[in-house]
Amino acid sequence: MSEPYTNTVFQAIADPTRRRILDLLKKHEHPVNSLHEHFDMTQPALSQHLRVLREVGVVSRRRQGRQQIYCLNAVMLKEVYDWVGHYEQFWRGKLNALGEYLDATQDEAS
Repeated sequence: MSEPYTNTVFQAIADPTRRRILDLLKKHEHPVNSLHEHFDMTQPALSQHLRVLREVGVVSRRRQGRQQIYCLNAVMLKEVYDWVGHYEQFWRGKLNALGEYLDATQDEAS
C-alpha cells in the first residue's frame, strides 16, 4: 500500500470516537441507530466519523430495509498492527527489565 493511504488509516483511527466505534463493531455489526446510543453526539456528527472510517475501508455499510448496517473490516487495520509490531521487542525488553528489577527488589526486602 502506498504511504498516503497508510497515513489516512492512521489518521482515521487517531480519533478516540472512531476507535470506540471500531471497538463496538468488533463484537458485531450495528445499525447506525444502535451505534448512536453509545455516544453523546448528534447523529450527523456520528455519521461524519463513520464516513471517515468508510473512506479508508476500515468499516463498510450495507442497507437492510431502511437501516444502514455497519461492520468492521479489520483486514484494513493490518498495516497498523504490523507497524505497532515493530515496537513489540522494545516493550518486551522494557517489561522483562521491570520484572527483573521487581524480583530483585523483592528478594532484597525478604
